[in-house]
Amino acid sequence: MKKFFLVLASLLLSVTVYAKAGDALKYLPVQDGGRIKPYDSFSREMLEIVYGKTTYEGRAATEIVMTWMLSPQAWQDKKIFEVRNHEVLEAMKLPKDQRYFSGEELFGSERFALLRQELQGKRESKEKLNPYFQALQRLENQFFVFQEIAAGRMLKLVPPKEGNSWVAVADLEPVQQEKFLAMTKAFVNHIGAMAKNESTSQTAVDLDNAVKGFEESARAVNPGLYEHSGTIPAEVHYNSFHPFRWAYIFYFLAFIVLLLVWTLSKESLMKIAWVFLAIGFVLNTYGFGVRMYIMDRAPVSNMYETVVWVSWGVVLFAAILEIIYKFRLILVAGTLVAAFGLVIADFAPAVLDPTLQPLEPVLRSNYWLTIHVMTITISYAAFFLAFGLGDIGLIYYLRGEEKHHEKIKAVVMGIYRSMQIGVAFLAPGIILGGIWADYSWGRFWGWDPKETWALIALLGYLAVLHARYAGMIKHFGMVVTAIITFSLVIMAWYGVNFVLGAGLHSYGFGAGGVEYVSAFVAAHILMVIYVSMIRAGKRKG
Repeated sequence: MKKFFLVLASLLLSVTVYAKAGDALKYLPVQDGGRIKPYDSFSREMLEIVYGKTTYEGRAATEIVMTWMLSPQAWQDKKIFEVRNHEVLEAMKLPKDQRYFSGEELFGSERFALLRQELQGKRESKEKLNPYFQALQRLENQFFVFQEIAAGRMLKLVPPKEGNSWVAVADLEPVQQEKFLAMTKAFVNHIGAMAKNESTSQTAVDLDNAVKGFEESARAVNPGLYEHSGTIPAEVHYNSFHPFRWAYIFYFLAFIVLLLVWTLSKESLMKIAWVFLAIGFVLNTYGFGVRMYIMDRAPVSNMYETVVWVSWGVVLFAAILEIIYKFRLILVAGTLVAAFGLVIADFAPAVLDPTLQPLEPVLRSNYWLTIHVMTITISYAAFFLAFGLGDIGLIYYLRGEEKHHEKIKAVVMGIYRSMQIGVAFLAPGIILGGIWADYSWGRFWGWDPKETWALIALLGYLAVLHARYAGMIKHFGMVVTAIITFSLVIMAWYGVNFVLGAGLHSYGFGAGGVEYVSAFVAAHILMVIYVSMIRAGKRKG
């Protein structure tokens, strides 16, 4: 599968990667976060940390971050630092109805120094940071990023003659310093022309030439370390194209068409639905291919990537089951669930980190990472599909059990098959995880929270399948358990990493989103209770 993704990415990149005048700065190689990335990615990530977005007042991150270094004093009074946590705002004695603040407002007070000491004490205690301290840590990181960029210490542009640590702007040799000054002069001229609404055709060419001159000077220092001609353009293209965003747009279009087929019996529209679905699936696959090409690994190393991977799997399983059973409802659930997953991934960057990061050391046995993680998370896709079908089943029960008996039977069959597929992947995924654990940590099983909750999820779904086979669970029971049992998957998938934050799977830990996930689960449980009460009332009546 990895080879397939790589071939697809290279073929599509060969026809989709273009550069326009003035864009050479985006492609400038930068060492950051343990890898070489384009300045386009670096600037987006830094602006996201400080401002919470990848653009500022309509201006690209490549411009904004460069001006932080060239003219930091111009940003002293700009409200570019994002603070969302109300407890932090209260501790800083800042207005709670405000989201953005200037550096002077945040870092110029004694309160910030005291809060940093409080945070350091909490870190030294080795306790898991609660949302308040996580927000403090982000604030400290914002301060650090801006200060280091302004001082020219964070932007590392030139490879060393020996070793692997690149040279920052502040420490450039005279030759590279001269080239960098020429580049920044061309940059200032270019953005000045844009600000004055003057013609930028010549300033764009001058900037590109200056960037190329700097690149040639940097490459001459150590050509071997500087050669990233394939992955750099691919990453710039990935940043601008947003393949997963386009994928969920087409999934949603497919869902709208399928909704018309489902509610109005417009069978003639099925071909259009399949076309939209296929385009979305190809774009989803393409996004994976590009990420694999850039990072040379399976794209399932963090929560963001697993959400995207699960959305891909939902569409795959829904399409297969639809081809077999032709229920229509399976594709309705599949497209909606997949679009929902990709929308969450796109709109929650503070929780699901979309940046391309190198693997943690424990994950660098790529074979076991690919086999175990992709197997166990693709099982979540099947369970997610069953969950979506469960929601549709509840709608039919509200509309009338007797009237929609055949539709309910179709929904239950889809749920049953989806659960079987999920178990067929989750069970070997857990076993393969044990093999990986033995390879990485020297033991097959250790009751780590991640392992334990994966096992709990497996046992939960096995119990449902056996109860169904034995006749203990009827149609309504399958609809209800499809929704309730998915909470076990949410705990194994999200809860262990973002709520418990304990165990050897520390490379997957994150923060944020607990209130939204809890509300999502609670809303579905309340919906199940409501439909159960309505159904019981109708039976008594």
